[in-house]
Amino acid sequence: MKKVYLVGFMGSGKSAIGRRLSTLLNIPFYDMDAEISGRTGMTIPQIFEAYGEESFREMETEFLRNFHDEFCIIATGGGVAMREENRSIMRKTGLVFYLNANFRDIWRRISTDINRPIVQRSTRGELESIFNERMPFYLKSAHIKVETAERTLKEITQYIAFQIDRLKN
Repeated sequence: MKKVYLVGFMGSGKSAIGRRLSTLLNIPFYDMDAEISGRTGMTIPQIFEAYGEESFREMETEFLRNFHDEFCIIATGGGVAMREENRSIMRKTGLVFYLNANFRDIWRRISTDINRPIVQRSTRGELESIFNERMPFYLKSAHIKVETAERTLKEITQYIAFQIDRLKN
């Protein structure tokens, strides 16, 4: 196993848990959105506005195809699991954890976030529909489903670290 991928809906805790895992396991952490922003010199909302969502999704796929081969943790974008090619790349090149958070918790975290283009242009009901639409794809991509409800970040991080340690050989 080379990479550890964290997948799930926006606001499920991928970046927060990824950073904690990085510290706990002393391995590099990369946030896919931050990496794409750094490469383009644009924020995610700017990319969506300038090039559209489909172009952004292609940037995610390119990231997965070409990201250097090292033992690391990658917090993926919330829509990355929607593409078959992305799911295949992640499953072949690493261990995929699906952070399964309930929509109520997610809404509480994302509802006022101006850096999430899809949140800014959608109602709560529309976002919940997207959440429900994406769930089967997160499940298809994952090797391990991690329930996050009523668990602290520390508990989730320790559980994933245990699974990584158990499966890394």
